[in-house]
Amino acid sequence: MKHSLFLLILTILFFNTSNSQTSSMKILKINNGKAELRTVTGSFIRTIADHVVAAELNTDQTLILVTTSQGKVELRKESGSFIRTITDHATNAKFVGADIVITKDNGKMELRKESGSFIRNL
Repeated sequence: MKHSLFLLILTILFFNTSNSQTSSMKILKINNGKAELRTVTGSFIRTIADHVVAAELNTDQTLILVTTSQGKVELRKESGSFIRTITDHATNAKFVGADIVITKDNGKMELRKESGSFIRNL
């Protein structure tokens, strides 16, 4: 009896936790050059930036990397607020842990800190 009650409680806790994580997850959609933050069901939350060719959320979904059509890589908050420009002359940027890998328009790749500080070429 105690064992089955324990399993029932664990099951309830697991499904409540997994549902709450799924409902809070977000995705980025680039629509007509605008980076849009959306829920996993596709519901619109807000526009993050304009003139976007690529965008990515970090693992805890609090920061967004935006690569613009002008080649700038910008770091923004989940709210869309601008934090800083990381670099320019870029075609893409990706989070790798707390660091950022940037593909430059000349084909070279750079590793930078979240602050924008250069670490090394890859």
